[in-house]
Amino acid sequence: MTRSTGTRQFPTSKARTRATSGAGLLLVGALITGCGAEPGEIPLSEIRPESPTATPASTQSTAPGVVGAANADAHNGLIVSRAYTDAGRTTSAIVTLGPDGAGQHQVTQPPQRARDDRPDWSPDGSAIAFDRTDPQSGTARLWTVSTTGDNAHQISQLCDAASATADCANEDERAPAFSPDGKQLAFSRSWGALDQAHNNQVQYSDLYLMSPDGTNVQRLTFLTNDKPYSGAVGNPSWSPDGKQLTFEYRTSATGQPADSRAIYVVGVDGTGLRQLTPWELRAGERAAWSPDGTQILFTTYPAGPDNTPGGGIYTVHPDGTAIGALTPAPSTTFYGTAAYAPDGKSIVFTQAPAGSGSDLYSMRPDGTGVARLTNSADKWLSRPAWGTAAVPAQAAQSEAPSTAPSAAPSTAASASAGPTPTQAQGQPNTDHNQSPGGGDN
Repeated sequence: MTRSTGTRQFPTSKARTRATSGAGLLLVGALITGCGAEPGEIPLSEIRPESPTATPASTQSTAPGVVGAANADAHNGLIVSRAYTDAGRTTSAIVTLGPDGAGQHQVTQPPQRARDDRPDWSPDGSAIAFDRTDPQSGTARLWTVSTTGDNAHQISQLCDAASATADCANEDERAPAFSPDGKQLAFSRSWGALDQAHNNQVQYSDLYLMSPDGTNVQRLTFLTNDKPYSGAVGNPSWSPDGKQLTFEYRTSATGQPADSRAIYVVGVDGTGLRQLTPWELRAGERAAWSPDGTQILFTTYPAGPDNTPGGGIYTVHPDGTAIGALTPAPSTTFYGTAAYAPDGKSIVFTQAPAGSGSDLYSMRPDGTGVARLTNSADKWLSRPAWGTAAVPAQAAQSEAPSTAPSAAPSTAASASAGPTPTQAQGQPNTDHNQSPGGGDN
């Protein structure tokens, strides 16, 4: 395994590269790449300009109340989620279900007490990337699996079993996200010594990119570069044009500000790092871009225990302006991760009444038309992502009718009482967020 010096790497070979955690070397890398922004030091005037800019224009006219009409040709496929497989919520797996909540199918088969989580679709809807947390070490690794559950395999990790260097101590990789062209995966990586006095906060945590086969690794951010133990980076999400990523930055007890969270944006080349949401909103988990790139969907979490109800689902323009709530406030409901349908006409999200398990719901992009998709709170379905269905041959070649069926229903999510799934699964929380009773968002 080749070791890098800590500056950003753009390797041309197939060898994996690894950035070291030495603060001095990484600081040089940050200065070279222009990613020297300090968490908590970006004024709100820069996050939310006093003179808001207009909503970015999409490539086609947008129908009233429809976000992402520029992608009207998109075909909504299956929804993917994580769910518990046992009553004690010690093991979780990845499941898929139809846009109406029906046909729930367990895709992964994790070992006992292992936790599969944070799924993301490949652009063509044929594969799912996710992370699996080892029950012994508590660290996560990246995996991919086909939609049918075949060919599940771990992506080769940055640190192999023989690594004993400081930059491989407690090494953890999670929350993979496919780029729109399918050629890259963004993911969060943590490593270094643990601060036992402050909830075992890891020393370093930042965002990385790599090819889906585990090669061509590049370090993208340097937020914890010269501020070890200051927080954790996680849950990246790509803009539709593949030029930017959003991600969550959650500060530690010793961070500035302490024990808070916000959504950041960074260019795919590592430049243009900026804070998108103000600290007081406490935005976290994986944000989601609308298919036309004009809105970013995110969830907020109140201060206190991670399972505290009272947050909400919001949207914001990519420049940080026009923050608006889609869910009512104040609320006694817990809200988790939300995601757009590929055609932009629906949103799938996690919701749980106080003291209850979580289920999946859908709503229109303006927050109306809320419909329950599942009725399996004991499985704690959460962290949904909406995949793209294979386009029928007749859509691609209208002049030649085809009998090939679509890979998945293309209708938007509809109101449903949510039939009890035949088999669901879920996983306990290993990083930050838990829905009421211990489930992840």
